[in-house]
Amino acid sequence: MSGGFFKAVRGAVIAVLALAGAATAAQAQALASLPAEPGIVPKAEARPIVAWLAFCESYPAECAVDRAEPARIALTPAAWNTIVSVNRRINRSIEPMTDMEHLHVADRWDLAEDGIGDCEDYQLLKRHLLAEAGLPRRAMRMTVVIDEKGEGHAVLTLLTDRGDLVLDNKTDTILPWHRTGYVFIKRESQDAVAWVSLGGATSPVTTANR
Repeated sequence: MSGGFFKAVRGAVIAVLALAGAATAAQAQALASLPAEPGIVPKAEARPIVAWLAFCESYPAECAVDRAEPARIALTPAAWNTIVSVNRRINRSIEPMTDMEHLHVADRWDLAEDGIGDCEDYQLLKRHLLAEAGLPRRAMRMTVVIDEKGEGHAVLTLLTDRGDLVLDNKTDTILPWHRTGYVFIKRESQDAVAWVSLGGATSPVTTANR
C-alpha cells in the first residue's frame, strides 16, 4: 500500500505506540473499566457485503484467514494501550465523508489512502495497523450493524479474553458489543473468507454512512 497519508499516519501511530506504555489513566480509557463478559454467538452463514467482496479482490491479504492465529486477543496492558492508541489516532486522522460524496459510488471499502473515508474505511485501517503491531487479524472482525439512526454502519469487533469489544469511528470509547446500542447483523467469519449472521433481523445492503 502506498500514499502520503498512509505513510504519515503509520509513522504517527508508531510514535504513539512507542509511548503507549506510559499512558496514564487520565490519558486513556482504563482496561480495568472493562468487565469480563461473554461474546456474541455467531449463527449461520451470511451473505457478504458486496463492497467487501471487491475490497478482498484488491487487498486479499486483508481478508485472508489464518486459522493458526489465536481466535481471541489476550488483553494485556500493552495490547490494550495499543488498541486505545490506534483507535484514537485513526478516529482523528481521517476526514469523514460518505462514498457518494467522495467517490460518487454508493459503497466502497478501502484503507482511506487519501485520508478521506467513511465508517468501514476507519475500521479497516485500524485493523491493518493493529495487525502490523502484532495483534491477530483473525480476532479482529469487520462487523455490520444497524446504528442509532436505523442505518447500516460498520464497526470493528475485537474478540478478546474479556468479551467482544467494538471499535467505532463515532466514539473513542471502546465498548462491549451489547453496550453500543446497535443491532448486530453479521461479521466476517473467523474460520473462512466468509461472513456469519449475528442474529439481527435486517441486513443492510451497504454501510454507507459516516
